[in-house]
Amino acid sequence: MNEWDKLHRMAERYKAEYPSGTRILLLSMGNDIHRVRDNTRGTVIAVDDIGTLHCDFDTGAMIGIIPGEDSFRKLTEEELAEEQEPDMDEDEDEDEDFGMKM
Repeated sequence: MNEWDKLHRMAERYKAEYPSGTRILLLSMGNDIHRVRDNTRGTVIAVDDIGTLHCDFDTGAMIGIIPGEDSFRKLTEEELAEEQEPDMDEDEDEDEDFGMKM
């Protein structure tokens, strides 16, 4: 198998494992000058033909993650559920605005 076939197979595997919309946690990034902070969450936008995961991070950064150079993982079901829970602090602030004022 030549190098192109190997890259293509790996890219297809990453496309299947990390479809668009998959939430990830970037554990650490290689030596990229536009690096994203460790332990930042993001959403996979797409995986290209050489296996780079293009992500939109919660910090607003958009950058490609390179498997083997960057360390990342999918968010667990528990972490995904926590993201869906309303933030109790925000709810408390909203309730204060509904009080009677004179």
